[in-house]
Amino acid sequence: MNRILALAVAATFGVSAHAATTTTRYDIHVENGKRAGEQVVERDDDGTTRVRYIFKDNGRGPELTEQFKVAEDGTISNYSVKGNSTYGAVVDEQFDRVGDQASWRSTSEKGSKAVNGAALYVPLNSSFEVASVAISALAARPGASLPLLPSGTLSHRKLDEIDVSAGGKTQKVQLLAQTGIGMSPQFFWATTGEKPRLFAVVIPGYMTMTEQGWSDVGKTLAARQKVSESKMLVDLAKRLQHPLNGLTVVRNARVFDSAKATVGAPSDVYVLRGRITAVLPAGAPVRGAVNDIDAGGRIMLPGLFDMHGHVGRWEGGLNLAAGVTTVRDMGNDNAQVQQIIDETSNGMLLGPQIVPAGFLEGESPFSSNGGFVVKDLAAARNAIDWYAEHGYPQLKIYNSFPKAILKDTVAYAHSRGMRVGGHIPAGLRAHEALDAGYDEIQHINQVMLNFLATPQTETRTLERFILPSEKVAGLDFNSPAVKKFVARLKAKQIVVDPTLATFAFMKQKDGDLNEPFVAIADHMPPDVKRGFHVGTMKIADDATLKRYEKSYAKMVDFVGILYRAGVPIVAGTDEMAGFTLQSELAMLVKAGLTPAQAIQVATRNGARYTRTSHERGSIEPGKLADLVLVDGDPTKDINDIRKVAAVITRGHVIFPTEIDKELGILPFVKDTPTLRALPPVSSNIASGGNEGALKQMGGTARHQH
Repeated sequence: MNRILALAVAATFGVSAHAATTTTRYDIHVENGKRAGEQVVERDDDGTTRVRYIFKDNGRGPELTEQFKVAEDGTISNYSVKGNSTYGAVVDEQFDRVGDQASWRSTSEKGSKAVNGAALYVPLNSSFEVASVAISALAARPGASLPLLPSGTLSHRKLDEIDVSAGGKTQKVQLLAQTGIGMSPQFFWATTGEKPRLFAVVIPGYMTMTEQGWSDVGKTLAARQKVSESKMLVDLAKRLQHPLNGLTVVRNARVFDSAKATVGAPSDVYVLRGRITAVLPAGAPVRGAVNDIDAGGRIMLPGLFDMHGHVGRWEGGLNLAAGVTTVRDMGNDNAQVQQIIDETSNGMLLGPQIVPAGFLEGESPFSSNGGFVVKDLAAARNAIDWYAEHGYPQLKIYNSFPKAILKDTVAYAHSRGMRVGGHIPAGLRAHEALDAGYDEIQHINQVMLNFLATPQTETRTLERFILPSEKVAGLDFNSPAVKKFVARLKAKQIVVDPTLATFAFMKQKDGDLNEPFVAIADHMPPDVKRGFHVGTMKIADDATLKRYEKSYAKMVDFVGILYRAGVPIVAGTDEMAGFTLQSELAMLVKAGLTPAQAIQVATRNGARYTRTSHERGSIEPGKLADLVLVDGDPTKDINDIRKVAAVITRGHVIFPTEIDKELGILPFVKDTPTLRALPPVSSNIASGGNEGALKQMGGTARHQH
């Protein structure tokens, strides 16, 4: 359900060759080698290009038909695309440029602009072929820079070059990093020469699109691309992570008590080598600190948990800037997530700490293809052994998992010390997953389907979103069946990970601003803000819209019912990193939690259900120094959770304003605290009035250990 990944696949770019009509075909494969789509490009001599693009993974994906014409300056003079987006929304977009006047329209926007000189239009939904146009146009431009429409500037730079061979052919290709669209570079493999064009697209750990006949070189390209990306990422981490060398005191912070969901009196918090060594009354004299950070009376929160991420190497800054210091990864390419964990722990990657959940799926035409895809109990046990040996505390079961082996699989995972949750396998309902031993359910729609689905409902398709949108509006929460299920969730202490902010797309009309992003839209780069207005579901009329709005509102209310009944709730996203977690907390408040309770869910509950309470989730001596300084008071106004001034984690301090500047985001705070080196003092630590405070610090730390 990751929206950023869906847009990267459904709404990025690509080109072909020349001759009377030249056809270039691209094959798309997901990480396990399964063919998942194609892009077919036909280009005429006059620059007219026709594209058919289809990509299907996890029971969903876009289908697009494009036609456009390339002008003499290499940009697009007219463009049209029709089809359906990843979740079925209608795609109908058109662009025209006549002389110096450009105009565009889609189902979500309409605009026009006077243009002087070359400028490339960026469609909201497109194939990868538009990127190919950009590659050719940039290669012909001085400085490899090109204005964009409606706004912005696109550039690229060459990172690598390699000769690849397949089927008796050899081709020289280059790796280009495009910047100016989105909040991270986009990487494309292109041909070389005077008029380069798209050769391949690699999203490491997820998918590869190559020219037909060249699929065998995908792994080589992915490995080279990872090396180039690593160099950029290491540089980013070096510039934005400021090490805390020696004892550091964070002065005058009001500490949030995650056990009581209250804010205490001003305190000084001491940090050494990534751990908290003392929490003392503000102003208590302690000798030996070599750095200090003046919190200025700001509230200090324990690092927040996003309990439903699918981590990538480029999104770590977004998480940290939002105060998210731990992400539970709920399904990924296994090699990719292991690499990210290693790089993060070594300080080479800017990002939160990761608690991985092992992804386990069954074979079907609808399969999601991360993690392990299995067909029998022996294979399931083998996968669980691998996850247990690699330190995964939890297993996530997905839609196509064979229901006949579910109970035995869950039991085996429990025997290896792992918690088990996930989606409800097709043909079952949530109460049957509880019968099989589930500890947790992901997504509010999976909970709602317990009352709506039948054994015949195909929940591996878009039906798992459409049915709740259509039917929850009429669901009686006071019915015996609903009350009985809620009581069972409470009695068994089944954790629910509702991801409410993610599912706001269910009631978003094309052209309207999606609710979770209303508070941040004006801070985002223009092209990112445009994307927030693109509808996801197929909502044909006002009656459907009202029904879907009512269904979503009731899902939000139901989470409040669960919380008040004593069902454990965690805060997860499955959406844009960082910002969505903040919106999820706002949704929990909308469901009836107080702001302080919502923060408690994102701190104490996060630690409890990742089994990391011994080192995270609260601000106490001996625990990891995962600390977040926030302007305002988010325990009273949850919207203040977006005003993150500084984050401490893994022995570094990170300032969100620096990350915002790097990503083209308008900062959310005006003033940030500073890291200041203190003058050296005597090493006689037993002198004067400091002795009592030092005994308190040391004694407290020993007690915690």
